[in-house]
Amino acid sequence: MKIAFFDVKSYDREVFEPKLKAAKIRAKFYDTRLDEEDAVLAKGCDAVCVFVNDVVNKAVIDQLNEYGIKIIALRCAGFNNVDFKYAAAKGIKVVRVPAYSPYAVAEHAMALLLTSTRKIHKSYIRTRDFNFSLQGLTGFDLYGKTVGVIGTGKIGRVFIDISKGFGMNVIAYDKFPSDIPGVEYKALDDIYKEADIISFHCPLTDDTRHMFNLGTLGKIKPGVVIINTSRGALIDAEALLEGIKTKKIGAACLDVYEEESGYFYEDLSGSIIDDDTLSRLISMPNVIVTSHQAFLTKEALENIATTTIENIRQIDSGEECKNIVS
Repeated sequence: MKIAFFDVKSYDREVFEPKLKAAKIRAKFYDTRLDEEDAVLAKGCDAVCVFVNDVVNKAVIDQLNEYGIKIIALRCAGFNNVDFKYAAAKGIKVVRVPAYSPYAVAEHAMALLLTSTRKIHKSYIRTRDFNFSLQGLTGFDLYGKTVGVIGTGKIGRVFIDISKGFGMNVIAYDKFPSDIPGVEYKALDDIYKEADIISFHCPLTDDTRHMFNLGTLGKIKPGVVIINTSRGALIDAEALLEGIKTKKIGAACLDVYEEESGYFYEDLSGSIIDDDTLSRLISMPNVIVTSHQAFLTKEALENIATTTIENIRQIDSGEECKNIVS
């Protein structure tokens, strides 16, 4: 078994290499993303391992099929960047890591919220310059506020538990509601209308793409705080920017962005960003953007590597794999 890893960072190699060695699996690591141009790098391998911004469309799958690739292993939960139905038609199995650490993502969402509402990022910058003024740093209590959680899977449920710990009132929306004590499920429009804080924790599908859009701005509670640690395209970035400009949205905490590919995970500190929407969002004083790092904990990386290798081993040996995307 030989695997081609794409879009690899140093922290990926550190956790994967010893596990691959123990499993006697050979690997080729590439920092480039998988796309039509670089799919040739998978030639001579049995499987590819990809991440959230790799492009695995029909053209790429055709190339992988030509090279004899039998497994596309996602080292993440989301699979919206993979045409998995076409892959299946070509006899290529697609596997993913559905639950690497819901705590990592949920805790990051709360960290963004606290940082934003209590102006911690601004205070940190000030005190580094020995400016100890409190002017402009007034925040608000989370206690007693209503948080709307959109998506109540594993990550959403952990975020709900954390929110309850702060004494917040939790309302939720999910296409498939669960029985969660102390949580009232409501229609999506009611979530927008009633919530002081809205946090997105759902996958990106045709149904959820741009579920927050220009039409949503007329429904939300003025001053609402928006959190997105799930997938960027759940939110129409132009609508988000418009909401911030018109002060309908009080703050935005983003770990993902609709057009993040080519920007996130890269050091562009010496470059001019040609995405005007992203540049304007980052420039807003009430917007916090982190670069899709909510998953990045030691525990999550360990779980991702372990599950990914086990997925590949199970498929290769003909065993049943519960993490196949179908």
